[in-house]
Amino acid sequence: MLSHELNQDEQINNWQFLEVWIDPILFPPRVLLLVSDQEGCCGIYDPGNQYKLIFQSDSYEQANSWLLEDEYERLETRVLAEEVL
Repeated sequence: MLSHELNQDEQINNWQFLEVWIDPILFPPRVLLLVSDQEGCCGIYDPGNQYKLIFQSDSYEQANSWLLEDEYERLETRVLAEEVL
């Protein structure tokens, strides 16, 4: 499961994909990162606040709903770990 408790080495080897989400109403837009691990758990991180974990869920659907509730919009690209590592 994604956790700020995991050390960096474990997180580097455990993520499956990440998505970039923005709040287009703010200027400059607020950016959040949704990161899914190999088990399907997701964490939402705030790169503007030292990548602090601000939401954690057991599924992509829960994380997606959380972002949509706050009217965030997903950017088109999904980054896959297998393409980067």
